[in-house]
Amino acid sequence: MYTANGRMAQQDIYTEYQPLVRRIALQLQVRLPASVDLEDLIQAGMLGLCECVGRYEQGHGASFATYASQRIRGAMLDELRSRDWLPRSVRRAGRELESVIQQLEQSLGYPPEETQIASAMGLELEDYRRLLLDTNNGMVMSLDEMLDEDGAAPGGISTPYVEPFALPHEALEEADTRRALTEAIGRLPEREKLLMALYYQENLNLKEIGAVLDVTESRVSQLHSQAVRRLQGVLAPHLVARAGKRRR
Repeated sequence: MYTANGRMAQQDIYTEYQPLVRRIALQLQVRLPASVDLEDLIQAGMLGLCECVGRYEQGHGASFATYASQRIRGAMLDELRSRDWLPRSVRRAGRELESVIQQLEQSLGYPPEETQIASAMGLELEDYRRLLLDTNNGMVMSLDEMLDEDGAAPGGISTPYVEPFALPHEALEEADTRRALTEAIGRLPEREKLLMALYYQENLNLKEIGAVLDVTESRVSQLHSQAVRRLQGVLAPHLVARAGKRRR
């Protein structure tokens, strides 16, 4: 895929990696509201691929395929971040949910049950589960975004990939955050831990995960939202400290 002078042959790259762009777009689409058009994701992914061709250099420890996958996904996430489809009231409720879970876990010493969370929020269980469904619509690749506040694309929770052009201290910070995330996932209730593995590592969709867990798709969505809020609560202080170091 390289020309005689060592540069990547762009047309060959676009032809070979177009199916990858579509596959990543489809993986994202199953986690998104129906209003998000697949072709918009593919277009954003192709722009990310174009950027890869211009920036990639051999010898940085990552293959082009690995680098391209992260950049393509990152470009799609950037496109999605530019759309604010979640009402402010739901975002506010989501932040409250995250705070309540964090406080309960600190006071109880273990991950709280959903009945405990609902009670602490002054909600009936049915209303609490409805809130989980509402907030889950805004959690596009949430774990990636927790590690990706600067707009890079570090990859899924199973991928120990570090941006090959990152400065040494940035790579260390990212690796440290990943370790914290891994530890936080390890403390999740078993069903939520399995759900996260199926969702982010195995790339199963909601229907497929529901079949494995023997629950409905909407219940999978609720459990996903609850698991991500648990992780956000655990990682929030870590990410704030990381952001502070970067501003200095």
